[in-house]
Amino acid sequence: MPEQLTGFWRRIRLTPSQGAVQAEVEDDFHCMSVIVHHSGGNAIRIEPDMRRAPWSTCPGAEHKLMQTFTGLPLKQFAERGDKKANCTHLYDMAMLAAAHAQDGAQTIYDIQVSDAIDNERVAEIRKNGETLLKWTESGFHLVKPDAAAGIRLDKLRSWIDTLEPGLQEPARLLQWGNMLANGRSIPIEQQSDATKMPPNCYSFQPEMAIKAKRIGEILDFSQTTNQRTEQPLDKYKPVVEQR
Repeated sequence: MPEQLTGFWRRIRLTPSQGAVQAEVEDDFHCMSVIVHHSGGNAIRIEPDMRRAPWSTCPGAEHKLMQTFTGLPLKQFAERGDKKANCTHLYDMAMLAAAHAQDGAQTIYDIQVSDAIDNERVAEIRKNGETLLKWTESGFHLVKPDAAAGIRLDKLRSWIDTLEPGLQEPARLLQWGNMLANGRSIPIEQQSDATKMPPNCYSFQPEMAIKAKRIGEILDFSQTTNQRTEQPLDKYKPVVEQR
């Protein structure tokens, strides 16, 4: 995203260590961490930390995440399912942690999506500073690259499956980040009634939605002023010792 444009910025930091791996995420609306402690290829303890979340009910999802993955082989995390009953962001961090548990070094993904100009957004993902994917979206449909033009953001799975294996994870992360970025253009009063949201996560399940209240500070990391210069996750350091 060109520096002069404002927009959404999501950073994911994956830090493998001996016997543990930490996955962290921060963006406009969320800041969360999941540590997966493992031994013999199995998750022996799940340690979620919901640092900043948009709904009053979100912290309850920490216990649900522990129930979902504790004791599970890391290789089976992707088969577990039950994502909609969890906080989707904690769930995704647990999945990434399991996938990167045996990495030899830290990985940092930066997903940036510009605010719309002439109804178009430019979305980009970088891995350790290197751009891997960049596309243009308009009205929730891709415009570029040509191979995906016209496909809705939430219908990209078949196209993503055609990409080389090393780009499939980044493509899924960029897809999700591009979808989240649309929240910047929706007035807060229109996204503050959980009962009107589809039941796609822990706080939007019917029994939770009736209790959920919109809370949580919204940050804009694309706005650099004399008072605000930090980037996502700048306030936090990995808890685990980097391998």
